[in-house]
Amino acid sequence: MSIYRVFVANRGEIALRVIRACRALGIETVAAVSAADRDSLVARAADRSICVGPPRSTDSYLKIEAIISAALGTVCDALHPGYGFLAERPELAEACEKNGIKFIGPDAESIRRMGNKIWARTLAKEFGIPVVSGSEKVRNFREATAEAGKIGFPVLIKAAAGGGGRGMKIVASAGQLQGAFEMASAEARAAFGDPTLYLERYIANARHIEVQILGDRHGNVIHVGERDCSLQRRHQKVIEEAPAAALPLKLREEIQNAAVTIAKKIGYENAGTIEFILDQDAERFYFLEMNTRIQVEHPVTEAISGMDLVQEQLRIAGGEPLSRSQSEVKLSGHAIECRITAESAAHGFRPCPGLITDWQPPDGAGIRVDTHCYAGYRVPPFYDSLLAKLIVRGENRIEAVGKMQDALEEFVVSGIETTIPFLRFIAQRLEYVKGEVNTRWLESVLAASSFQPAAAESAAI
Repeated sequence: MSIYRVFVANRGEIALRVIRACRALGIETVAAVSAADRDSLVARAADRSICVGPPRSTDSYLKIEAIISAALGTVCDALHPGYGFLAERPELAEACEKNGIKFIGPDAESIRRMGNKIWARTLAKEFGIPVVSGSEKVRNFREATAEAGKIGFPVLIKAAAGGGGRGMKIVASAGQLQGAFEMASAEARAAFGDPTLYLERYIANARHIEVQILGDRHGNVIHVGERDCSLQRRHQKVIEEAPAAALPLKLREEIQNAAVTIAKKIGYENAGTIEFILDQDAERFYFLEMNTRIQVEHPVTEAISGMDLVQEQLRIAGGEPLSRSQSEVKLSGHAIECRITAESAAHGFRPCPGLITDWQPPDGAGIRVDTHCYAGYRVPPFYDSLLAKLIVRGENRIEAVGKMQDALEEFVVSGIETTIPFLRFIAQRLEYVKGEVNTRWLESVLAASSFQPAAAESAAI
């Protein structure tokens, strides 16, 4: 391994995940921490930690100058951005290259090209990959009206530089268009500094399917199967699975091959995810976007493939070829991940920072918990509310669902409210157990039930 010391430019469970992968490969780590994270598990787990600013992320984890200065000051020869924060900012990759630091991810040009959804759609079309009918960028309400008329309602307004559901609005009729357009534009400007929007045909009965890809500098590109990320609330993923259940073999292979085609055509290097929308009624898939980083849900792919994707990232950045060819990628079993956050689902998913007084995660065969939390940890109010990722693996989906139900029942957290009760509620819904869901199912259940777990239809396995 040609990498000696990695600067971990993130926090929470993903920072710990990177540190452990580095340790397994004999690589030293330096953790970036804000003033609020000085005593975190991340700070303790790294070989060294360095404060990069005050608690607020805009003054610490999002300051490229501070991150690069800290990496240089601790003589790091590589930097891992994790996910979120600066992970998909081409400026960080450029700053690393300028200062002789290996960026553990794709080059700045790949991030820039695929980070803009309009450009990414154009490239996908050039490569012969189907895309949902839609517009180029729309600069004002008048242009949006004209494009919506061509596409037909309902339409989806999306931010060109978007992610995480920000700047995204479903518009059912012409009367809703102006208000939705103005809100989406304002959200996109606030979140990404870019108010550019475009329109797509809205697919009501859709599943969100994404393919994990890996590429190296030697021209090798492989996929490591697909994941189903259809269970979403406000376009934020809540539960993810691998592989996608009840997907016809021919369609599965077409989606996987489309992802590899895109990655090969752009000369992609490192880990990335190609996302697709599957129209369940027509059994047709369409390119959605590309995430040029490791995903929150990568553990489910690791669970069914036996690969350590973060170690693969490190090896690729160190100049090594992929550890496996496509024919050597063997997928078996079924894995599910639940995102556990410090929120109260019963109160509109209100954030619940505070002191964790008891923390007892489940344990056992086929159970993995990625977390930075412990009894006595004070959840700060400054960051994303993710506390842990519960990952279970079974020989098939039914076994995995049953294991997830049991693990959620065993997971004990006291002192703050979490989404564990909400996840228990979802895991026992008959529709979920049977896999009869789409990207709108979770919100429809919430709207119909007002989240009353005791009254939920139970389908415990």
